[in-house]
Amino acid sequence: MSESPRGRIASASTHPKTLLERLSAFIFREPENREELLEVLSDAHDRQLLDADALSMIEGVLQVSELRARDLMVPSAQMHVLDIAQPIAEWIPQVMESGHSRFPVIEGNRDEVIGILLAKDLLRFYAHPDFDLRKMLRPAVFIPESKPLNVLLREFRANRNHLALVIDEYGGVAGLITIEDVLEQIVGDIEDEYDENENADNIVADKDGRFRVKALTEIAAFNEAFGTHFPDDRYDTVGGLVTEGLGRVPHRGDVIELDGVRFEVLRADARQAHLLLVTRLARTLVEEFEELEAGRAPG
Repeated sequence: MSESPRGRIASASTHPKTLLERLSAFIFREPENREELLEVLSDAHDRQLLDADALSMIEGVLQVSELRARDLMVPSAQMHVLDIAQPIAEWIPQVMESGHSRFPVIEGNRDEVIGILLAKDLLRFYAHPDFDLRKMLRPAVFIPESKPLNVLLREFRANRNHLALVIDEYGGVAGLITIEDVLEQIVGDIEDEYDENENADNIVADKDGRFRVKALTEIAAFNEAFGTHFPDDRYDTVGGLVTEGLGRVPHRGDVIELDGVRFEVLRADARQAHLLLVTRLARTLVEEFEELEAGRAPG
C-alpha cells in the first residue's frame, strides 16, 4: 500500500533541521557553562527582563556553590566568646555591647568550645538563683574549612541551626560562620541596628596572613591599616579603587594587583563589589634596593 502525500509530509518533519534552523540554534544556543549563563542573565538585565536586585540574587546563588566556609568565616581571633570559668556577671556587659544573639562558650582556650549560649537564655540568670549555665548550652556544630556554602546552607535550614564553628585540619577552631553570612552572599549585606558600630570589622585578618575587607571601607582607613598611599581624591572606598583599576564593575573572582597589594573580589553584584580578599605581595630584593636608593637621592 503506497504512502499518502500527507504521510510523506508528516514524516518529513522528523528529518534533520534546515540550515536556517541550525544557524538559529547556534546563535541562540543554551548556555553550556556558568560563564555563558551569567552572560545570558546579564543580557536579560540589559534588556530589562530582570531588575538589578533579581540579577544580583541569582548571581549570589551561583556563587554560593563556589565558596567554602573558610572564605566567609569570622576568624577565631575575631570571635566573641564567653569563658565558662569566669563569673557570669563579668561578661554580661560584653554580651550587651556586642548585640549578638549566640555566643560560643569556651573552657580554658578558644579551641575548647563546649557549647553555644543564646543571649535570651541569660534572662533566666536574673530570674532563678540556681541558674546553671552548663545546662543552658546548646550543642555546638563543627564543620571543616572546606565545607561548600550551598551544602552548609542546606544543613542550616534542615537542622534549624544558625551558627557553626569552622575547624582546621589540626582540629583547632579556625573561626565561625552564621546563616546570615551565607544569606548575605545571596541577597547582599543584611544590616541591623548594631552594624553601624562595627566599623572595626571592615578589615578582618585570617590565620594565613590575608585580610577580608569590605568594599565600602574608606581609602583613608585602608591606608592606615596597610601602610599604603592610595589617593582618595578620585574615589572614597576600596571598592571604588578596585573598580577604577579594573575599568569596569567588578565580578566575583576578579583579581587585580595595585602597588604591592593583591585584591580578589569575593562577593559582588551587578552594580558593585561587596567583599574583597586582600593579600600583601612579597617585595623583591630589587624593589627594596630601588626604594632604598630613591630615599638616598638628594632633594
